[in-house]
Amino acid sequence: MNKNIQNTKENIDYKGDWVSKKFAYPERVIRLATSFSGIGAIEYAFKRLGLKSKIVFAGDIDANCKKAYFANYDITESQWHTDIHNLDATPYKGKVDLFVGGAPCQAFSIVGEQRGFEDTRGTLFREFARVVKECQPKVFIFENVQGLFKHDQGRTWEVICNTFHDYCGYDIHFQLLNARDYGIPQTRERLYCVGFKKKTQFKYPAPIPLKYRMYDFLEDYSNSEYFDKDNNSKILSAYTGNKEKIAKDKTKEQFNDFIFPIKEVEDKYYLSEKVAKYVLCSGTKTFKTSVKTDLDVARPLLQSMHKMHRAGVDNYVTYNKSKGIDGLRKLTPRECLRLMGFKDDFKIVVSNTSAYMEAGNSIVVDVLIALLKEMDITKYGVKDEK
Repeated sequence: MNKNIQNTKENIDYKGDWVSKKFAYPERVIRLATSFSGIGAIEYAFKRLGLKSKIVFAGDIDANCKKAYFANYDITESQWHTDIHNLDATPYKGKVDLFVGGAPCQAFSIVGEQRGFEDTRGTLFREFARVVKECQPKVFIFENVQGLFKHDQGRTWEVICNTFHDYCGYDIHFQLLNARDYGIPQTRERLYCVGFKKKTQFKYPAPIPLKYRMYDFLEDYSNSEYFDKDNNSKILSAYTGNKEKIAKDKTKEQFNDFIFPIKEVEDKYYLSEKVAKYVLCSGTKTFKTSVKTDLDVARPLLQSMHKMHRAGVDNYVTYNKSKGIDGLRKLTPRECLRLMGFKDDFKIVVSNTSAYMEAGNSIVVDVLIALLKEMDITKYGVKDEK
């Protein structure tokens, strides 16, 4: 690790082209393990890339996350751990190619009180580090809020960095990455730490131009250049001419293409007059926000979206003036999942409240895809035993 270039422009591979990069060993299987698994962002990244993966273990303390995870991925009870404190990862030593997780971030988030290690949630990274030490994956990815990097004038991150390097014995690299730089119209900056068991020359994937707006990800919005009238859907493709190909044959869909069917949004997502008045308020005497709806790039999706924050904090749209109070509505759970990189084949099997929380707590799939392509994760896979 070259500490001098971490989290700088020198740490970005501007000369590379991760989008067009081909995997060297697409036939290999990646033995995947996760903790604080949520709804399986890394698992879904492999699905979108069409790569083979085998879940070694996964886990989350949230019962609704487990319900969503089991509905969407191939896993058994024996592979699942509810509490990372009770996970003994030593039996998996030498059996994990990639380990991914993001310990609960509220202790370091700028939205929270930033109590750091004083908050018991802030010490869960030590459990993540312990699992790394025990199972010895070839690569690990640790994701967290940007506040972790700045907390306590950088001393908190220095402790974590030294833990991964000295205690776990990994060559680590770290960088702040924003979802809007990797194809998703959401301003969501997070810290991504990548650790390699062997010393590795690694740089982070370069940003790409953002081609889509938040409106393109909405369920009922058809006034879009990506609208395909014949199929009543939006086909978002970064490739010139690919929209027409996908319309004729959906197997032509690439990893960074999206097919969104058009459907009417239920009335319950439109705000009442009372709620609309609160949402559009600029704040209180001690807390002011800039009231703005219908953004091109969404504000960071929050795990507390179900609580209806003010328009200066959360995301609202108003284009359908025939409904509600001047068309004002919140995003649906499906739209939130889309803005986290989950396509519509991801099954929603929990309540709306839980779905909002799960989306807001997830890692953005498209950032993970960029990382997997940049490092060529297939180099760390194993031969398919089937």
